[in-house]
Amino acid sequence: MEVKVYVPRPELQGLIASFITVNALLPEGIAEAITPYPPTPHQSIIFYGEHPIQMQKVGHDQFNVQPAIVIIGPQYSRVNIKVTRIIKAVRVDFHPSGLHRLLGLPMKELFDDGFDALDILGNEMSQLNERLVNLQDLAARQVIVEEYFLRKIKRLKECSPFDHALRELVRSDGNLPIHQVASLACLSVRQLERKFSERIGMPPKVFARIARFSKAYRLRESRSDYTWSTIAHEAGYFDQMHFIRDFKEFAGVNPKIIDQALAETPFRMQAHLSI
Repeated sequence: MEVKVYVPRPELQGLIASFITVNALLPEGIAEAITPYPPTPHQSIIFYGEHPIQMQKVGHDQFNVQPAIVIIGPQYSRVNIKVTRIIKAVRVDFHPSGLHRLLGLPMKELFDDGFDALDILGNEMSQLNERLVNLQDLAARQVIVEEYFLRKIKRLKECSPFDHALRELVRSDGNLPIHQVASLACLSVRQLERKFSERIGMPPKVFARIARFSKAYRLRESRSDYTWSTIAHEAGYFDQMHFIRDFKEFAGVNPKIIDQALAETPFRMQAHLSI
């Protein structure tokens, strides 16, 4: 599995956290692989092109083929991702509230699901996908995707104190007190909660918990030598009870089940995320 992370050009760094290309071919004799994907603080647009993945929500039996370009809004639940033979994708991870700035939609409308970008952004996505599938080089695809967002950014407003405050909350892995986030955003706590509902799609305390949990999960993918106690401490949990509670809520199972799932898949889908 080859993963490359690209830092956005300076004009885009207030909107986009990173561009990521993923290129993987399953070993000979293995037709498909399934890997868990718990929620992260990022909201994203993923360009799968001619090799879309399949996605299964926890608690459902069926895997559904995803669109060629999928918009991922605020996520609360784990999904399972099935890759059939090959994955060749360009992923755009937005800073918190970045997707709201781009789309102008209340993020509650995109809560906990993936959506066909053609339904939301229209024909421009269809034209962009046609250009991408004609290129085999993922680095060249990433350039075209970045150029698309460079054109879009010209119509957007500048980042607000709210946007900067959210980035600080994510940098702290969710461990910045909410009253400090409100202060950085130049808002009262109640005003902050209203903006979170519109621009993030969930309350600030839930978002902070997801950011902290995401740090723990990324540590598990990247550091299999760490114990769960070490991971909980590194992620900022005060005790094991709160860590297990969040794990069960956002991953849907206890940590041992996730360990087993990761042992059975060649993919580590979150270890590379820049948050």
